[in-house]
Amino acid sequence: MAMINLLLSFLFFLTTAVVSQPTTAPPSQEPIAAAPFSPPSPPLPISLTPTPKTPLVPALFVIGDSSVDSGTNNFLGTFARADHLPYGRDFDTHQPTGRFCNGRIPVDYLALRLGLPFVPSFLGQTGRVEDMIHGLNFASAAAGIIFTSGSELGQHVSLSQQIQQFTDTYQQFVLSMGQQAAVDLISNSVLYISIGINDYIHYYLRNESNVQNVYFPWSFNRFLASTVKQEIKNLYSINVRKVVVMGLPPIGCAPHYLCEYKVKDGQCVEEINNMVMEFNFVMRYMIGELNEELPYSHIIFCDVFQGSMDMLKNSEQYGFKVTTDACCGLGDYKGFLMCLSPDMACSNASDHIWWDQFHPTDTVNAILADNVWNDLHTKMCYPMNLEDVVASTY
Repeated sequence: MAMINLLLSFLFFLTTAVVSQPTTAPPSQEPIAAAPFSPPSPPLPISLTPTPKTPLVPALFVIGDSSVDSGTNNFLGTFARADHLPYGRDFDTHQPTGRFCNGRIPVDYLALRLGLPFVPSFLGQTGRVEDMIHGLNFASAAAGIIFTSGSELGQHVSLSQQIQQFTDTYQQFVLSMGQQAAVDLISNSVLYISIGINDYIHYYLRNESNVQNVYFPWSFNRFLASTVKQEIKNLYSINVRKVVVMGLPPIGCAPHYLCEYKVKDGQCVEEINNMVMEFNFVMRYMIGELNEELPYSHIIFCDVFQGSMDMLKNSEQYGFKVTTDACCGLGDYKGFLMCLSPDMACSNASDHIWWDQFHPTDTVNAILADNVWNDLHTKMCYPMNLEDVVASTY
């Protein structure tokens, strides 16, 4: 019966998606009402990410893949590394940090919103509680929900391994500060999860282990989403209460697949995007179930596909001039070869949506973070945004 309800809900979702028109918030310097949009218009401004004087939460913890890796893979034997220029050229230090971007990643902007410092990589810290008290980033590039996703690139820390690292950190907090203090810290902090895209890039779309003959896309999506759902339940058992679960981006529009599928006129690969949309739908449905099953929890789902497509469809309003080609790479759409040297990069990444084969620019990350925080540009998060989660009490 649950399966039938889910399928009916999905059919309704597809129907409403076809007949409804995309909506976009009008340009605004602040998250308040502004003059209505009338073409021609200036680029949509990005918020200045105001930092509160005191932290809004004790800490920000991050689990995920290269979308939020802040340096984990610098310590691993892998080809999935961003420890060389031009990665990081537009970051605060103008040096590579391991972030797969020209500048900041979404959790950097959200840390500032929360009044916290940038979250350090778990493998890059000393192990002292004082260095971990405001949060840790466990994310690892090439990691997936499936343990072996991305393994052809070398070492990575999978979802289950990252959760084990988080659990070990919680135990260390208990030993150093006491049970109640550790519970208070974890239950009032925010956990940000961004993972799943490598299960398509490095597993399903490559047909590893003959997976396409075992799972149709819909069944594969349900398998991935149910795995994430169970892991969130495991995290709940160690007092995690405030969770942001990010959906998957439209990788059918990524330069790598535009190049691989030899598309014309930069049209996105619908076959791939349809799988992503299905996963996001199932994940949002299961997040709704979790909020009903887990008392005193505030778990939100943020649809990166929805926010990204708004930028792609309204690129001029956002100030983007290049929506198909990567800023850094080689080949058609600069998607054939990954970003290896500064000579391969464009001069101005801020007017590009894509930084390299798969990853967005700092500008896109800032917009996505604004949407996660307070729906500044377009609504992405359900049933509420992160600002509402932080303000929520039990």
